[in-house]
Amino acid sequence: MFFCFDSKTWAEQQFKDCELGDRRRTERLIKMAWKVAENPSASFAEQMETWGDLKAAYRLFDEEDVTFEGVVRPHWEQTRQVAPGRYLLLDDTTELDFGVHRQIEGVGPTGNGGGRGFLLHNALMVRAETQEVLGVAGQAIHYRKPRPPKESASKRFKRDRESVLWGNVIDEINRPPEGVEFVHVCDRGADSYEVFCHFVEQQCGWVVRASSIHRKILTPEGEELPLSKYLSGLPLAGTYELQVRSRKGQPARTATLEVRFGTLQMPVPRHTSPSVKERDLPSIEMRVVDIREVNAPKGVEPISWVLYTSLQVDTFDDAWVIIEYYEARWLVEEYHKALKTGCRVTKRGLRKGSRLEPMVGLMSVVAVRLLQLKSVARSDPNRPARHVVPHLWLGMLKVARKNLPRVYDLTVGQFYRELAKLGGFLGRRSDGQPGWITIWRGWEKLNMLVRGAELASQLQGQRKKCG
Repeated sequence: MFFCFDSKTWAEQQFKDCELGDRRRTERLIKMAWKVAENPSASFAEQMETWGDLKAAYRLFDEEDVTFEGVVRPHWEQTRQVAPGRYLLLDDTTELDFGVHRQIEGVGPTGNGGGRGFLLHNALMVRAETQEVLGVAGQAIHYRKPRPPKESASKRFKRDRESVLWGNVIDEINRPPEGVEFVHVCDRGADSYEVFCHFVEQQCGWVVRASSIHRKILTPEGEELPLSKYLSGLPLAGTYELQVRSRKGQPARTATLEVRFGTLQMPVPRHTSPSVKERDLPSIEMRVVDIREVNAPKGVEPISWVLYTSLQVDTFDDAWVIIEYYEARWLVEEYHKALKTGCRVTKRGLRKGSRLEPMVGLMSVVAVRLLQLKSVARSDPNRPARHVVPHLWLGMLKVARKNLPRVYDLTVGQFYRELAKLGGFLGRRSDGQPGWITIWRGWEKLNMLVRGAELASQLQGQRKKCG
């Protein structure tokens, strides 16, 4: 899978199967997606060509049949149609806060209650071996409601909770096709017996960070222990070094990490939801990988990850695979950044939740395209760029980057690096690899040059006809 440079072709591929109650609405959505994809950070007024197109876009979001799921379901289904192999599903929830000062109908509180919007839960699919971004395999929207005062644990499981998003999206993705293995990679929000039940039911694997090391587990011998005590008795499997980037008040450092692993059973909790009771599953067997930083600098909180997994872990190399899968979670965080910063999804001037939802669906797919720019450069960097990049794009890059005499000999990795330089990436030896923001800014500039060249060619053709 390689990035589709032609925005119109991409829009048709992604949205042609949308069922919106009228074929004309689907055609309008395709046209709108085409224009948004060419300049995703711009406002709708800047993206649409005419006042009529802008009014038609707003009317589209007003239609009752134009829903979030109606817009994005074809993309989900395309993403899940994969060849045999192992794929990671990077699950996470992000808040879409449209602002407290805007009068928006039909949304809920966000943050500490000071914002207005909703939660969006995403499962980003990537190839396990290369981390190539394939798309979003499933999503769900949730409107937060205040927690009732003095709510008991048993009552909490009976109401509509935010945590059910994990299970809803796992069930939406469903079981993998024959020859395909799905492995869900989740942060601490998924550490719930209920979520593990969904994994088991859908025959999916998992890598989940533990939310508490004080919960009770069953050892292989059947003894009930706090997880922390069980971990303390595991033998050391090996060590490795991790380069930790600088953070506020903390310089970059090289962290030394110890790795241990073992097998345990997750027992059925005392308080469970009705869905867990209906399943009536016994305790769930899984492996655990414990990663701890040793000799951390004074004043620095040591790295500590405890990861539950369904995958086999018999050696240090097996444990290392689990660690790599969990470290791939940064891609879903990059996806959320692409959605909020690259597509400016929370800055759209719509004033109803029913309008915002299909708009978010559209931008969700556009954000995938933005993220794939960097993914392509990482997954197959040595492939000749001329095999995947249109000739005109290479020609326009040569015009924009006059110091590239052999632009047609660039590799894919080199092409995207030069693209990033158009977007402000300096490319110094100490700069590392470019991020998606500079790559995207460069793509926007190059796209404008290509569009200008195409219009000039059309104008020349018209002159020849008239001449």
